[in-house]
Amino acid sequence: MTLKYLITGASGGLGSQVLSYLAGNIPASEYAAASSSEANRKRFEDRGIAFRVADYDNVKSLEAAFQDVENLLFVSTNTFDVAKREKQHQNVVDAAKKMNVKHVSTESHPSVWYTSLAFGGFGSSDADVQRAHLLTEEMLRKCGINFTSIREGLYTEAFPVFMNWYPNTSVMYLHSDGPITFTRRAELAEATARLMIRGGHDRDIVLLTAQQPITFSEIVGVINDTTGRNVQVQFVSAEDFVRLKATGDEGGKPEAFFRKLLSWHEAIGKGETSTTDPLMADLLGREPTPPREAIQELLRENPNYEWHQNYVNRA
Repeated sequence: MTLKYLITGASGGLGSQVLSYLAGNIPASEYAAASSSEANRKRFEDRGIAFRVADYDNVKSLEAAFQDVENLLFVSTNTFDVAKREKQHQNVVDAAKKMNVKHVSTESHPSVWYTSLAFGGFGSSDADVQRAHLLTEEMLRKCGINFTSIREGLYTEAFPVFMNWYPNTSVMYLHSDGPITFTRRAELAEATARLMIRGGHDRDIVLLTAQQPITFSEIVGVINDTTGRNVQVQFVSAEDFVRLKATGDEGGKPEAFFRKLLSWHEAIGKGETSTTDPLMADLLGREPTPPREAIQELLRENPNYEWHQNYVNRA
């Protein structure tokens, strides 16, 4: 029996919310959850959701998971290691091609929906974090399967790691400052699910973003206004940026991470995260939450808000 939608990364932040939207809007027989661990099976099957193991490091598990799948939501891995991510993504693309993941019911319905990132808008990017995404898009183009690359706005919820902000930060060191269309993850998930159901955009790149960008320095203003803090902004050279961020980093991130972060900031300073597109609003039937409002909501709910990727020294 053909499975219409398989959602990888279904235990993660984006994939779980895409799955929740499908669960509330289409028959259970049409979709299944997939994640890298067999231990997750019970949590889905207890909810009446079919489950498949899809370990990006295990090609055989991917081939088994992709059996008789029409539409695959290919959620990118969450590592900042470009080489590791490239290898994992190549495994997914190769397995999808081998298992002939394809549309059956509608010739215009894409088969692989890849969650990319919005650095560079519809074009290219110099940001280190975008490299694996660009490589994956090229893999998809070359392998011959039908796909849509969904370049998703930077998660609003992840603003602390993009800034390296902690609740006790008193001085925010910046090397550059540019507009960022930070976008709420829950709204990205809903828009992604709606896009898959709607179909179209064969062998294409689409952009899902909020409509109003915000800068790092403006975010510091939001932090101060919302929480009563007095965080100061200082602009520093590239080398000082890496040195100051890496020295005694509260989250235990190494200097190599901050050299990657520097490339993100330089790309942001060039306007690479400023592109907006009306597609997300069209899919949602409403305007996405502006980043200023979304960050205010996060900080009002928890003035000491944190983001997990900021901390590599936590178990």
